[in-house]
Amino acid sequence: MTTIIGNQWDDILEKEFASEKFNKLSTFLDTEYSTKTIFPPREDIFKALKLTPYNDVKVVILGQDPYHNHNQAHGLSFSVTHGTKIPPSLKNIFKEINSDTAKPIPTSGDLTYLATQGVLLLNATLTVVAHTPNSHSKIGWQEFSDTIISKVNELTTPVVFILWGANAQSKAKLIDTNRHLILESPHPSPLSSYRGFFNSAPFSKTNAFLELNKRSGISW
Repeated sequence: MTTIIGNQWDDILEKEFASEKFNKLSTFLDTEYSTKTIFPPREDIFKALKLTPYNDVKVVILGQDPYHNHNQAHGLSFSVTHGTKIPPSLKNIFKEINSDTAKPIPTSGDLTYLATQGVLLLNATLTVVAHTPNSHSKIGWQEFSDTIISKVNELTTPVVFILWGANAQSKAKLIDTNRHLILESPHPSPLSSYRGFFNSAPFSKTNAFLELNKRSGISW
């Protein structure tokens, strides 16, 4: 599996990409992509890293697993390809953006516009078998995404980590809160969004923290 990102991440993750565990993961994915339907498309596996270079990271929004239906996942957590029906969790994220910042609710679920502003839209697991949630959650991606989070934690410039739900919040132990900000709430899915996701104001809180630390805010 080609692992050239094309920006600073290549150097930051050089040892990870050269490791035996990553080579085993790559070999496994070679077989999976050749024998099954896997999402996202292979060229989009590292899209979050490609669109948000290491030194540009201002915010990390951590998802769990790529969407597992056709024409949805494209390598960015919570995001779907333009023209695809917006999933319920993303609808709730847009509702909270609207409530929190008064920005109109987008008609497209493609969050590339956030990734290019420094929002690392990272899934803990980067691939999935079609129609089979969490099917690749134990093949090595968790360790890989932990490495990414740890590398972002090493940045001396303050970063906001938005952790929705227990799975994302389990990564909080990797983050130094003396330098960075963690914002936690229930997951935006319809099952949990009314337990504290709505009215949690993560987007305005993020911008307030960034601006306090002399970093430009995000146009949500």
